[in-house]
Amino acid sequence: MTAYAALLEKLPAQPKTWLITGVAGFIGCNLLETLLKLEQTVVGLDNFATGHRHNLHQIQKAVTPEQWARFRFIEGDIRVQADCRKACAGVDYVLHQAALGSVPRSLEDPITTNGANIDGFLNMLVAARDAKVARFVYAASSSTYGDHPGLPKVEEVIGKPLSPYAVTKLVNEQYAEVFARAYGFKTIGLRYFNIFGAHQDPEGAYAAVVPKWTAAMIHNEPVYINGDGETSRDFCYIANTVQANLLAATAEHPDAANQVYNVAVGDRTTLNDLFEAIRATLEPRFPHLKGFKPIYRDFRAGDVRHSLADIGKARTLLGYAPSHRIREGLVEAMDWYVNDLSGRGGR
Repeated sequence: MTAYAALLEKLPAQPKTWLITGVAGFIGCNLLETLLKLEQTVVGLDNFATGHRHNLHQIQKAVTPEQWARFRFIEGDIRVQADCRKACAGVDYVLHQAALGSVPRSLEDPITTNGANIDGFLNMLVAARDAKVARFVYAASSSTYGDHPGLPKVEEVIGKPLSPYAVTKLVNEQYAEVFARAYGFKTIGLRYFNIFGAHQDPEGAYAAVVPKWTAAMIHNEPVYINGDGETSRDFCYIANTVQANLLAATAEHPDAANQVYNVAVGDRTTLNDLFEAIRATLEPRFPHLKGFKPIYRDFRAGDVRHSLADIGKARTLLGYAPSHRIREGLVEAMDWYVNDLSGRGGR
């Protein structure tokens, strides 16, 4: 039995109280659904800057009324310390997902990104420390590797940041380390690598590539690839991300806490290969995609050329074992994408 399978058996018998910041966002609402189905009590905090109320409505439909009754939502902002303190009261574990993502957004508006990702992060650290939370798990980022060319990416070796967003995520890790040393507060950072799956927003200028391309293909609209298409990423399905968060919060290995971990699959997929995988998955439902081709344009400023994670540390200390590779994740996610994009997603 894997460590995660054992945890899924254990949690319903030992319910805890979890706080998810950014609960109405893509990763946050997936965490919410999983925890409620495991009979946990969940507090959610969100200001809907990038999250959506319809995500919460969809989760409500996916769980039982009894499970939903164990969820308490706070509409608030991590930049407001009082909201953070209110959310952390009586909580066992914090899963801090709230942030302003996107490299392009941070290049256009570094001040707002800094406010959410650094000021908000520090507010949450202080509130969680003062509430004596058992463990603070936070969304770190593979952007922290910056200009370091080495592959695969190993947690202890990073380069210089290439965007304001990457700076904020590096500062998060430094603050977490200081809180561990200065206050004995237990934290774990999860460096996410290109997460995709259900509830991921396909709209807007900063939409992630998988839902954005899926939406364009379904609607027979152009798909743009920045550069030559040989840029590569370690695409990670949302189920793997949920697993990593729950394992990080509850890991009992003596060396598990006060670390950062890569959350990925350990595979490298080029944008050209990703395009073809999505197209091939959708073609049986959408015949117009036969022979469908992308449009290539200039490389995007601030983007890393290649990314591939070493997940050995997470395997060893957390018991992390990815359940989905990219094609398995695409197949599983596609029903949700198609239904949501066709207006049948229960918004």
